[in-house]
Amino acid sequence: MVEIPIIKGLKEEDYELFRHDMEIKKLGAQNFMSPLTSNKKIYESQMIPEDERVLAFIDKSMVESIQSQGLKVPSFEKAGPRTKLFFEPGETTSAIVTCGGICPGLNAVIRGIVVMNYYRYNNQRTLGINYGYAGLVKELGYEIKHLTPAMVENKQLQGGTFIGTSRGNQDAEKMVDRLDELGVNILYTIGGDGTQRGAISLINEIEKRNLKISVIGIPKTIDNDINYIERSFGTETAFSEACESINSAYTEATSIHNGIGIVKLMGRESGFIAANATLATNQVDFCLIPEMDFRMTGEGGFLDSVEKRLRRKKFCVIVVAEGAGQEYVRDPEKIEYDASGNAKLGDIGIFIKDKIKSYLKAKGMLFGIKYIDPSYIIRSCPPTPNDSIFCSQLAQMAVHAGMSGRTGMVVGYLNGQFIHIPMDLATSKRKKIDINGPLWLSVLEETGQPPVM
Repeated sequence: MVEIPIIKGLKEEDYELFRHDMEIKKLGAQNFMSPLTSNKKIYESQMIPEDERVLAFIDKSMVESIQSQGLKVPSFEKAGPRTKLFFEPGETTSAIVTCGGICPGLNAVIRGIVVMNYYRYNNQRTLGINYGYAGLVKELGYEIKHLTPAMVENKQLQGGTFIGTSRGNQDAEKMVDRLDELGVNILYTIGGDGTQRGAISLINEIEKRNLKISVIGIPKTIDNDINYIERSFGTETAFSEACESINSAYTEATSIHNGIGIVKLMGRESGFIAANATLATNQVDFCLIPEMDFRMTGEGGFLDSVEKRLRRKKFCVIVVAEGAGQEYVRDPEKIEYDASGNAKLGDIGIFIKDKIKSYLKAKGMLFGIKYIDPSYIIRSCPPTPNDSIFCSQLAQMAVHAGMSGRTGMVVGYLNGQFIHIPMDLATSKRKKIDINGPLWLSVLEETGQPPVM
């Protein structure tokens, strides 16, 4: 393993960028001219050279520090249209699969892929694989949809995924059999890290058979926890919708003496939704996320802090991410897993509610508690307008990448640019809030909660 010297300001996980191969796989020579080049007025200046890169770090002092060590600044391949293509326009068959839990924006991404294929690359055949990877197992008998612009019209206004989803692993050999039988040239996998790890298994099987099938990932994670991706689609919608629940909790809490409103939000290992909703509402007294440790009891602990806030303000609003405080609600030696391989969580929201009730009753305080869990309501929302724009752009960048013959990559967004990320790097670990960083500092300053509880 390459030894990387200590670089001031560099996060521990970012050292992996110096060791990883950042090049994107290609299926072969790009022998077809893009039909986009015929409109020189619009596209000539937009075509991305094959060697154009986006730096992983844009802080000037950090870049200078890296270069002073004699190292090359890590960079990602820039996304966008290419002049030369691997697949022939008008003769390319694409397929789309959505896996895992639903998330705002799925239908917007599907629509974007279909429309981009049809109108820009003249590809008439885009297939919708019903019910996730299970739909690629022929023996299960799920229908394959032939998607057209008419079929996807206004689907971006709906929540969920109209081609269905599922969790769990499927046999890679059977899935590749089905892709080959259907004549699929490009498969777009829309899903989180589990989905993209499944895509890697597909790619391995495709390469073993020497097939020319491209697999392009579009990362879907409502928690915004995929590595080296600044923003995931659906996250903005999620914390925007979460604000409504916090507003309701605030209204309930302020309407009675010693009112307490508790809102449990999504966030298995990363608290981005909880943190951003807290900042957006300006109504939260305590925000608990998976990245932080906190004591329930004792002087300065969570319960003591809630009591002090109540005595001062006469109400209290608490936001808790679902993955926070799991040491209190889950036996580490008896962890169970769901079909996607995710550890099942204990219910920290109900636990906190019950603990607060017991604690305040023992103190002889009069109070009222309202508990709100909007998780599935939020997941099923259609995207906000800004999220819908982002979904369309991700779809466009994915189709450009697929038509150019790239594979084993996901489309991402970093430092104001769309990029190509090697699939194995994107799934190597989950992105988390830096509790010593500016986002969490803003949360602490907004809520006034103790930095350590």
